[in-house]
Amino acid sequence: MADPNEPTSVKYSVQRFPVVADKENAAGYSRCATWVQAVSHGFHQQRRDDDYVAKTLAAYRTDKRELTGVYVNGTVPEHSLGADVPVATYATMRKALNIGFGRQVESNLVTAVTVRGTHRRQGILRGMISADLESAKDDGLAMAALTASEGSIYGRFGFGVATFERSITVDTGPRFRLRGNPEGRVEVADPSVLLDVAPQVFERVQRLTPGSVDRQEYYRLIASGSIGQDGKPDPSVRCALHYDLSGVLDGYVSYRFKGWDHKPYTMEIVDLVAATNAAYLDLWRFLGSIDLIDEVTWAEAPVDDPLAWALEDQRCIEASDVRDMLWLRILDARAALQARRYSAAGRLILELTDPLGLAGGTWVLESDGGAAAVVTEATGQSPDLSMDVADLASIYLGAVSPVTLAAAGRIHEKTAGAAFQAQQLFAVERSAHCLTHF
Repeated sequence: MADPNEPTSVKYSVQRFPVVADKENAAGYSRCATWVQAVSHGFHQQRRDDDYVAKTLAAYRTDKRELTGVYVNGTVPEHSLGADVPVATYATMRKALNIGFGRQVESNLVTAVTVRGTHRRQGILRGMISADLESAKDDGLAMAALTASEGSIYGRFGFGVATFERSITVDTGPRFRLRGNPEGRVEVADPSVLLDVAPQVFERVQRLTPGSVDRQEYYRLIASGSIGQDGKPDPSVRCALHYDLSGVLDGYVSYRFKGWDHKPYTMEIVDLVAATNAAYLDLWRFLGSIDLIDEVTWAEAPVDDPLAWALEDQRCIEASDVRDMLWLRILDARAALQARRYSAAGRLILELTDPLGLAGGTWVLESDGGAAAVVTEATGQSPDLSMDVADLASIYLGAVSPVTLAAAGRIHEKTAGAAFQAQQLFAVERSAHCLTHF
């Protein structure tokens, strides 16, 4: 996977391998366990114990992850980390991405990207990403995605920010009152039930929410308290379920109390998933009614949040840290554009540049505002809009306005009004939001 043209490539070897979760395969398990420890080191986390590693590899195996490690060739200095410990890590899995109006596109999800500080500026990251994206395109995928720990890295590889999230603190004191009446029923449950029902509820959310990515195995484990950040069960997790008026389960929230030594007394949301608007608001009604609690916090709230407009006093919500969440990377422009349903009729000629040469070109996009769109090559024709492939990724789910990007000098409007036309075309049926980190 490393770039063979890099002059330093002889220093390293690259190994790509499936997850081994069976300890009877001692060599394969050891290699994967060492890889997990290298990822923890790269993200400044504590060394993982054997139980954590075993649970992690079992979850990875369920997700069919492919792991990549970059290893130093030859011997390493005495007392340093051994040659069996990768100096860089990279992993992928294939999951569905909702691209609007219920349409799903299989995407290459990139995760666990680390390069040891002592081996940076050796072309390792570029080699891993370039080769992986080329491989995914060769497999017929039109899209790759990641969630970035650093915002300055991935734009140069053609990734663009496509969804956002924010952290909120909600005052659940006397001011907390929602308009309207409950449209269902909330019941407290043993959090272990989420092992079964969480994926079922999320599957409905996945079908309904632009920007949603199908979840990995870890989510049901974390939501249920079966595993915490330290790899051990988290007994502090509680949960409540929402049932609609016909008794169908359509939402849940898992949460934990921050403790009596934390003031104001705070409940922290671990996971909140609602397949209907009523379920979302009713779960918030429940959270706001918990005795002895002053605040509820949520680190993954949507930016365009119905809760704010349902509250009689919007100032109950204190929002901070609005940040990028999902980044997309177009691998095949024609396939990605043709996969979309467009909300308006129109014709645009898009000129795309691509730093990795995967999806560049000029394309005619024609939509009748219905289910079908026609995308054809437009070589030699004058474009209406010119942009980097990363900017196409940003407008693809409707979360970033082409008009804004044009004003920022990122999209170049060659035909007057083309950016606004693109904004209408790429609009989706509801605000894009991704509840899945990976």
